[in-house]
Amino acid sequence: MLQLHIVLVKPEIPHNTGAIGRVCVGLDCHLHLIRPLGFRLTSQHLRRAGLDYWEHLRVTDHDSWDAFLKAGAPARMFFLSTRGERSLYDCEFRQGDALVFGNESGGLPEQFYSLYRDRLFKIPMPGEHARSINLANAVSIAAYEAYRQMGGGAAV
Repeated sequence: MLQLHIVLVKPEIPHNTGAIGRVCVGLDCHLHLIRPLGFRLTSQHLRRAGLDYWEHLRVTDHDSWDAFLKAGAPARMFFLSTRGERSLYDCEFRQGDALVFGNESGGLPEQFYSLYRDRLFKIPMPGEHARSINLANAVSIAAYEAYRQMGGGAAV
């Protein structure tokens, strides 16, 4: 079992969260949703994007970032943002780590850029015209890199 946590801080788009939930089921990751959410957890859009996988998802929603920390946040957290200076591929992931992502329109909360500066990473994007990629795609890239590093990659 992969012990990886995916943390979405104030996600806004149910389709993205549904797709991310589906990736989490595929990798057996624990999904954490930090409120406020831009949708209801019962949203048909969320369920549609997650298909019939949602019932198998390990998901916890937290009222705030502080509530997430008090609930026993993983000791090692990696924050992903277009404002990161180091590459995701410089990370050395271990079981129990967390990948933390901001929301679709604003990224991580502003204070995170100073609080967690030493743990801020980006997904390299050599294309000159793109500012960012879709949140669900970013989570997939980072989660599968962590999976690969933790010994995944062989067909299971």
